[in-house]
Amino acid sequence: MYDRLIRYAIKFGIVGILAYLVDVLVFNLLRIGVFGTGTWFQSPLGATVVSVTVSTVFAWVGNRYWTFREHRRKNYLLELVEYGAVAVVGLGINLACVWISHYVLGFDSLLADNISRNIIGVGLATLFRFLMYRYWVYGTHRKDGLSAIESRRAEAAAMSIFEDDASATTDASSLDEPSERRVGGP
Repeated sequence: MYDRLIRYAIKFGIVGILAYLVDVLVFNLLRIGVFGTGTWFQSPLGATVVSVTVSTVFAWVGNRYWTFREHRRKNYLLELVEYGAVAVVGLGINLACVWISHYVLGFDSLLADNISRNIIGVGLATLFRFLMYRYWVYGTHRKDGLSAIESRRAEAAAMSIFEDDASATTDASSLDEPSERRVGGP
């Protein structure tokens, strides 16, 4: 069990480091005015919103197709919405760290913004996101996850050994339905 969790954590870390580099690059480019000056996107909070959004999309692709690939779901839009909801809370953690440092404590240099956001905020948000992605978005309890579908197929294959051809065909045609519907529903 722990070896699997460690593998997830390592893969999540690799995707996270790459997303972090995207995040820091976009944040600093916005803060120094590469994309224009005098806009909300150049402020610490605006730059954080944009950079976290860009890096979140990058991380979703990496985590969906590599880190948690055996748990990704057929309904990728619902998965993306849930992934985005977790990312928004992570963004809130990041924004809170920047806001407290920059506006409450008065540390308003670019270095202070980077420390509060890219070390403290990212560290706290990463821990939160890993736990939520692993156990909620890509949790093994998901009925439409690829591992759940494979389990149902294996179960149907094992049961078909003892069935006639007509029953096996009926069972095979219902594999993509959630198990509650097959057992008790219409």
